[in-house]
Amino acid sequence: QVQLVESGGGLVQPGGSLRLSCAASGVTLGDDYTIGWFRQAPGKERELVAGITSSGGSTNYAESVKGQFSISRDNAENKVYLQMNSLGPEDTAVYYCYARRSATLAGYWGRGTRVTVSS
Repeated sequence: QVQLVESGGGLVQPGGSLRLSCAASGVTLGDDYTIGWFRQAPGKERELVAGITSSGGSTNYAESVKGQFSISRDNAENKVYLQMNSLGPEDTAVYYCYARRSATLAGYWGRGTRVTVSS
């Protein structure tokens, strides 16, 4: 079965940084899978934070996190990362990893990792 497992979340002070990881099993992310990091804050809809193409050659970010977050991937490790800097309370959310084959709509979701930015 396919499994995506996020890690790296936790409690961080405002202005701090975290790096989230998404480790895949049962699927080879390098086989033309695009990856997205999503987040869902309490009482809000899930939103796309960052996306990256299968080769890592193209990335996109939500306007709210441009210049603050950075998505990357290591296909050899079968992992995807989200570097989050200058965190503020508005970044508090559960962060989810999502992977899908390019040119398909179906994909796989992780269970999420919680990020709490406490003032």
